Amino acid sequence: MRILSGIQPSGKLHIGNYFGMMKPALELQHEGDAYLFIANYHALTTVTDGELLRGATLDVALDFLACGLDPAKTVFFRQSDVPEVTELTWLLATVTPMGLLERCHSYKDKLAKGIPASHALFSYPVLMAADILAVQSDVVPVGRDQKQHVEVTRDIAIKFNQRFGEIFTIPEPSIRDHVAVVPGIDGQKMSKSYDNHIELFGSPKATKKRVMQIVTDSTPLEDPKNPESCNVFALYRLFATDAEQIQMAEQYRAGGFGYGHAKKSLLEVMERELGPARARREELAQDLDYVNDVLRDGGLKARAAARETLDRARAATGLL
Repeated sequence: MRILSGIQPSGKLHIGNYFGMMKPALELQHEGDAYLFIANYHALTTVTDGELLRGATLDVALDFLACGLDPAKTVFFRQSDVPEVTELTWLLATVTPMGLLERCHSYKDKLAKGIPASHALFSYPVLMAADILAVQSDVVPVGRDQKQHVEVTRDIAIKFNQRFGEIFTIPEPSIRDHVAVVPGIDGQKMSKSYDNHIELFGSPKATKKRVMQIVTDSTPLEDPKNPESCNVFALYRLFATDAEQIQMAEQYRAGGFGYGHAKKSLLEVMERELGPARARREELAQDLDYVNDVLRDGGLKARAAARETLDRARAATGLL
């Protein structure tokens, strides 16, 4: 079973990225033939500074390797190191109905956020389809709100196969219902666009400052509190053991336990999980030749798979 995941290098990764995409993606390396790419072509729809994109791409690579990505088990690569994907995008575009793209909610959502309309932003589902189909992925793990992306890919692949022959594997979405919605410091879903995020590998001082800014209610220290409605507890339970969650919930309900205590405990469990990865990241940052070698080797493997697919598609369409 071949599995594909990707993430855009649009800035520093945060706790929401970690639980929403990174941990599930890292688990995939034990479940099948895993491919994971840094979607820097896609990032061009929002990132317009070349130096910023280069730095963000490297940051994503460092973050994943620090968190346990094993290059022996996962083909880890930059999207731009597989130029076959862009040619395949054009071939797929010839069978993609305009109406299919016009129905994609992601384009409308991004416009609503103020991202300028462009051809790339409108047609990026075709590039996404090429990412998936180039390596003949069987499964694409996505959140329920991203299911449409895989459905569009399926539609495009089916149309291409009907017209030119059985070239592409039809991928299946794997819905990650178990992925928690990670609240930001204001209680909304954590997002850089809301400026409510906590960086995954921010400095201890910066992390502490953000944690101490988490919004809570005005219940006095001595009064009982409801852990289920507390933003601090919602983040704590992501890092804590079951026993630790039960204990803190009891402290909330008993009274005499303030939000300052809860925030201190949150910092402790965050450091327990992320501290070793932060140290590993610092080591990797001193050995960028290794990081670049991993990405280059992954790119060569992904490109070999994509070249085989593209050659078949070129032959089927009469280009080869």
